[in-house]
Order: sequence, then C-alpha cells, then structure tokens
Amino acid sequence: MPERLALSIHYGLAGVLNALWVATLPAVDERLALGPGRIGTLLLLMAVGALAAMPFAGRLADRWGSRRLLRLAAPVCALALGGAALAPSYGVLAVAVVPLGAATGVVNIALNVHGVQIERRLGRPVMGSLHGVWSLGGVAGGAAITAALAAGAEVRTLMASGAVTLMVSSLLPGPWLRAGLPGRADGSDGRGSPVAMRAGLVALMGSVVFAAYLSEATATDWAAVHARWELAAGPATASFVYTAFASAMTVTRFLGDPLRGRLGPARTMRLAGAVASTGYGLVLLAPLAGTGGLACAVAGWSLVGAGMATVVPVIFSTVGATAGRPGRALSAVTTMSFGGALTGPAVIGYVAEMWSLGTALVLPAVFALYVALAGPAAVLSVARGPSPPTPEAAAGSRRSGPR
Repeated sequence: MPERLALSIHYGLAGVLNALWVATLPAVDERLALGPGRIGTLLLLMAVGALAAMPFAGRLADRWGSRRLLRLAAPVCALALGGAALAPSYGVLAVAVVPLGAATGVVNIALNVHGVQIERRLGRPVMGSLHGVWSLGGVAGGAAITAALAAGAEVRTLMASGAVTLMVSSLLPGPWLRAGLPGRADGSDGRGSPVAMRAGLVALMGSVVFAAYLSEATATDWAAVHARWELAAGPATASFVYTAFASAMTVTRFLGDPLRGRLGPARTMRLAGAVASTGYGLVLLAPLAGTGGLACAVAGWSLVGAGMATVVPVIFSTVGATAGRPGRALSAVTTMSFGGALTGPAVIGYVAEMWSLGTALVLPAVFALYVALAGPAAVLSVARGPSPPTPEAAAGSRRSGPR
C-alpha cells in the first residue's frame, strides 16, 4: 500500500470518528436529556481537552516521530469515543469527553505532521486532498449514522460498535507509514541544520489561521440559521444552504493542491481570502436582493467554503515544511486555530442578539479580508526563514563552541 494512501485512510477514519460524535449528539441529547446548556458545556470541555493536549502532542511528534504517535493515538481516540458512548449520565459524559478531546487533538497534530512529511517526500502539495478525505469521511460517516438511527439503531450500541470498528481499522494502515527521523518534516538523515521558527512568525501564521477558522466556523454554524432568519427560508431550504457551503469546501480541497502547485502558497492565500471575502459580501447583500436573495446567499456561502478550503492546508504545509521542529510549530498554530473555531460562532451569537445576524456577519467578512491581506506576507516570511548570520556572529559562534 502506498504511504499516501495509508495516511489518507487515517484522515478518512478521523473524519468518520468526528461524524460518529457530532451526528449522534442529538440522539445522545434525547437519551440523557441534556439540553442546549449542557451540550455547550460538553463541547467546551472537549475543546479544552484538545487545546491542553496539542502542545504536548507537538513535542511528542518531534521526539518520537509522527508515525509512532499516530499509530498510538488513533486507536486510543476510538477507545475514548467508546467510553463517551457508554456514559450512563451527563456527569460521566462530561468527564469522558475531556480525554476524547485530548486524543482528538493528538491525532490532529500527528496527521498534519505526517502529511507535511509526505509532501516533502513527494515534492508536491497533497495536504489539501488529505483534508478533503477527512471531509469525505465525515460525510460518509454522517450518512451512515443517519441511516442507522432512522432504521431504529440504539445510539449507545451504534457509537460503541463504531468505536470498536474504528479502533481495529486504525491499526491496519500504520505499517505502511514510513518512519521519518523525529524532529524533521522531511524524514531526512538530519545532516542539514534545521531552523527553529521565531515566535513572531508562529504568531503571525497563527493569527491568519485564527481568522480563517473563525470565518469557516461561522459559516458552519450560522449559514443555515442566516437563511432561516434573514431570508425566511424553510428548514429544508436552510439546510441546503449549509450543504452548498460544505460541498464547495470539500470539492475545493481536492482541487487546492494543483492550484497551490501552480500559483504558489502566497498567491493561493491571496486568492482564497479574496474569494471568501467576496462570498461574505454576497451573504451580507442577500437580504437586499429581493426574490434573488436566496440564490445570492447560496452563491455567497459557496464562495466562503471554496475560499476557506485552501487556507489551512497551505498554512500547515508551510509551517511544517519550514520549521526545524514541525510538531511544536504546528501544535502552536493549531491551538490558535482552535481559538478561532471556538470563539467565532459564540461571538456571532452575542452580536446577533444585541443587533442583528446581518451585522454580526460583518466580523467574519473582515477576518476573511485579513486572510487575503496578511496571509501572503505570512507564508512568504516563514518560507524565507531567518536571515543568515553575519560573519562576526558566525565567528563568535565558532569561538564559543560546545562546552
């Protein structure tokens, strides 16, 4: 089995696992009588677990190598889902989702570090298609779960059996992953001198991916609600608006790699941010478009999905391929991206309650524009790396030597 296919299977399984949690949440809500407040708390606890684990996962990826970390973390993540599935009460579930979130965060880091390693070996972009496989796994998993629940499957049985299946399946592609040297994105023999990314560059990349995730998460959580509230669309039509966004994002992820190979990362970032900004512009204009408002919104949310689809793969590839310690750099950037995904939808809700949803959506539109303006400069700065040392500094370094 080719290594890229093996890693793609891991990405797809991660997407299925995410769907197995998200798509069963309404049934879990019904089983345990959770309600909106408790569901929000569960999602927050899961995110806290992921955020706490990601820096630790970055260090492990650099020390052990992403192959070993992924082969250990993937089955543990499935096992953690099984624990959440069998929780008999809200209190037990609240405890169980913390290790589930932590394991998900570790898998996320291991997947992206190894994706960077494969890109370096192949000499061409593949991160976008890998993220596309994750999306397909989520779609396929969600469809299967919906069908099973409609057929009368009990949610605990469904989640637990799915967790066992994922745990076993995650063990199969591991042997085909190559073991790169820990601390190197390209799996080289280490004779080169790796360069540690400066904290300022990591922060700059983190700010761009924060903006991208905020814009993406806003679309995920509010596209259908916007159609319902602002355009008076029916439930099925409002759901279609979200489907248009998700479909555009999935398709563009598979097209993003050849696009990045042709345009380069900086121009790809500029185009992605511009497309997403244009999409948000159409969304904001939709309530003023009369009978064409719904079509305007569908086009707008589709452009948001198409634009945001390429941003995260480009950033992860750039950071991971440039940093001497890709695990730590990627974990820092990913942690900041989760901040955008967590805070964005909540802030939109607060602003919408104070003024209107249309007013609130100006915020992600501005962040999408920030991606277009700051994204190219960020990836170019990281790709250039630090300036070479002056002769005086190099001489001083040689005089000091190892002690």
